[in-house]
Amino acid sequence: MEEKELKTSPKQRVFIIIIAVIMIGSIIASYAAIIINGNKSSNATGENKIDEAKIAQYEEAYSSVQAELTKAAQDDYNTFIQYKGEIKAYNETSANENGVQAQDLLKGSGKKLAQDDTDYLAYYVGWCADESVFDSTFDDAKNPTGFSKVLDPSAGMIEGWKLGIEGMHLGGVREITIPGDLAYGDSMEICGGKNKPLKFLVMAVANEDPLKSIAKEYDDAYMRLQYANYGINYDEVMKSQD
Repeated sequence: MEEKELKTSPKQRVFIIIIAVIMIGSIIASYAAIIINGNKSSNATGENKIDEAKIAQYEEAYSSVQAELTKAAQDDYNTFIQYKGEIKAYNETSANENGVQAQDLLKGSGKKLAQDDTDYLAYYVGWCADESVFDSTFDDAKNPTGFSKVLDPSAGMIEGWKLGIEGMHLGGVREITIPGDLAYGDSMEICGGKNKPLKFLVMAVANEDPLKSIAKEYDDAYMRLQYANYGINYDEVMKSQD
């Protein structure tokens, strides 16, 4: 390329300067908007700030409803704990290749569940191929003494769970094996990676009082405490959505 081709005319230089000024102005305007919005967010957070006394109150309420739930679920726990020994290591490859597998360890006498049924409550233990427990309704995964929570399936369940509980009777205990693509697939890492198979030990029970009401109280107390730990007033958030 010849040297004369690198030179710019006076008009071109003026045009370049104008473009540069516009770009600088846009950057300044964007930065100002970020600062203003940040201040608005800070003010909003300040208005809804939860003090430590309130958090302590929520913690006490949460502990109280946990104790109430543990007491109400004691008979269910006594039944379920008998099958804790079923939580064993399993072959990951086979679990992924064989689809959803369900085995009744205790056949219940209550209503028979359909695949899309959500009108029930459940206690569970979920574990990985190496036998490690990733979640459960026990108060302690290794040395449980009772249940500290109960599952409400109406919040939404993975596809493998819905397939696995089909045909189960309330009051029963079932072991369910779920291949990775019907568990969390590529959407999240669990058990050390993506597309990992999972096993669940599940006891389904009737969605009736007193457990039904206590389960609702538990969910409210849990959410209120979690929001408070982030400085957000859960009740105000719910009110704004009405």
